[in-house]
Amino acid sequence: MGELFNENLREARMAAGMSQKDVADRIGVAKSTYSLYESGSREPDVQKIKKLAEVLGVSGSMLLGLPEAPNTLAAHFDGDEFTPEEQEEIENFVKFVKSKRS
Repeated sequence: MGELFNENLREARMAAGMSQKDVADRIGVAKSTYSLYESGSREPDVQKIKKLAEVLGVSGSMLLGLPEAPNTLAAHFDGDEFTPEEQEEIENFVKFVKSKRS
């Protein structure tokens, strides 16, 4: 398990504005079990980590303290390769679309 899993878990929970009981209820464990995850005294299994990431709106990599993989956007098109300027414009459009989610 990542060195900072328990700290990352706590930070993600706080950022989500949830209590330990809220998270525990949503992932199907007792509040005392969840509390042990945050204290570092107990480690969740892979399925619980996936559920934690889903509930808290973060990636499993973030919780585990692993480097995030870069976002990859794949698109099919016929024709020439994009210029660096066109690629930047596409990336900016992706950011714009994602910003509309919240």
